[in-house]
Amino acid sequence: MPAKNKDLHGSVPDNSAVALLLIDVINDLEFAEGKFLLNHAIPMAKNIAALKKRAKQAGIPSIYVNDNFGRWQSDFQKLIEHCLTEGVCGKPLAAILQPEEDDYFVLKPKHSGFYSTTLDLLLRYLGAETLLLTGVAGNICVLFTANDAYMRDYHLIIPADCVASQTVKEK
Repeated sequence: MPAKNKDLHGSVPDNSAVALLLIDVINDLEFAEGKFLLNHAIPMAKNIAALKKRAKQAGIPSIYVNDNFGRWQSDFQKLIEHCLTEGVCGKPLAAILQPEEDDYFVLKPKHSGFYSTTLDLLLRYLGAETLLLTGVAGNICVLFTANDAYMRDYHLIIPADCVASQTVKEK
């Protein structure tokens, strides 16, 4: 394999064998079942926030892997601002898990964080071999991302208290 670029044109400043993925946690939850999901997502978000803090202390980078909500001109910062707007169902979730300046983000068009995204390339540049998967929904986007990560030979850790779905059974 050729050597990586030493500059930031195609490289990343971090190097870590482990990466924390936060899947669809910046989410307005503005859909029919959003309030049900929010009930499960708030405790999950608090657990993810604590995990993210410990990960940062250990030098593990955080990557927000977020749905583009069908908007092909998505802007992650605008998505965050929207989710933090008063009256938006998912505001409490976004408030707890607001990205920090040194976090990474990848916007995805479908369920898997790997489908038609730069996630695999980013993980390779980081040197990640183990992924901590967290987020919503456990039975859809986390599941599909885990499946695609497994097929790419990543080692997976999915803390049960850091994943939420609309019902406990779907988790």
